[in-house]
Amino acid sequence: MNYYGGKELAAAFRTVRENTIKIAEDIPENKFDYRPAPDTRTVAELLAHIGASTMFQSIVHGSGITDMMKLNFQELFQKFTAEETRPRSKAELLSYLKNEGDKFASFLEGASDSMLGETVSMRPTPEGQTPTKSRFEMLLSAKEHEMHHRGQLMTYQRLLGITPHLTRVMQQRAAAMQAAAQQQAQS
Repeated sequence: MNYYGGKELAAAFRTVRENTIKIAEDIPENKFDYRPAPDTRTVAELLAHIGASTMFQSIVHGSGITDMMKLNFQELFQKFTAEETRPRSKAELLSYLKNEGDKFASFLEGASDSMLGETVSMRPTPEGQTPTKSRFEMLLSAKEHEMHHRGQLMTYQRLLGITPHLTRVMQQRAAAMQAAAQQQAQS
């Protein structure tokens, strides 16, 4: 059986964060206040949200909480909102994303198999059930959350007339394969 543990979680998260940072680098700072529609985040707000989002995971899993009902969501939400709404320049946001990403990836790298296998009781559902999730599943969700928002950022890029870097890389590979095929056909 192949096992996906802390080191693999960290490596996958680092890849996702690197791609998020590349997107942020591609968007000009004068477009960081761009908001595609009312009631959506600006580029800067979305990047700050991504940067702050791992704080939740670090607090829950770093403290060993096993019952989400014991988590002070009000206090956590205040910390999260303060980080998310702190004014930052593009350079400061890039640094924030890198530093928070490095911290979280280091945390993931140190996660033991036994820690990843622990279960956490979630908040009760409207039906009164109390579901549980493994720490592994919850920590993996940090990457999924960032990829969701990274997809939004790529849409923002398209709306701003910017071709996302992953698309540019794919286009370059396709052009190289086409050129190689044409060269082979001419031989």
